[in-house]
Amino acid sequence: MKQNSRSARIVLGALCVLAAFSLDQITKTLIVEIIMQPPRVIYITNFLNITLGYNEGISFGLFSETFRQRPFLLIYLSSAIALTMLIWMILATHRVETAALGLLAGGAAGNIYDRIERGRVTDFIDFHIGSWHWPAFNIADVAVVSGALLLIFASFLQTRT
Repeated sequence: MKQNSRSARIVLGALCVLAAFSLDQITKTLIVEIIMQPPRVIYITNFLNITLGYNEGISFGLFSETFRQRPFLLIYLSSAIALTMLIWMILATHRVETAALGLLAGGAAGNIYDRIERGRVTDFIDFHIGSWHWPAFNIADVAVVSGALLLIFASFLQTRT
């Protein structure tokens, strides 16, 4: 019985990885090849636009110059972190933790793939309040943040059991 639940958790985690990665790559392809031809700002609501941007650095474009000159460094570092998340996911003992780690790994894989294929990460979601704009992001980033929040939530669940 215990082996079945472990197998079910691994399948759940793998599905989360696959969903995050696939949805990220599908949306990026649609944005780059269809929706943003020609590139422009598409107003969705008074706080959300679709716009095309690229990130050569880490979060918020930090260290772009460093990684523009040595892109393999960020690819290797991100890959090591994603691999760690996958191993942790396989070893996880709770479904919520497994799903969270799957989202983290899948989101990371989506952005790693972008860096390998395009040399930079495609961003297109522009959240703003008035004239203040959050740095543009993508579905992989949403998966990573959701996975991190879910992992925090899972840690509270585990302390209660």
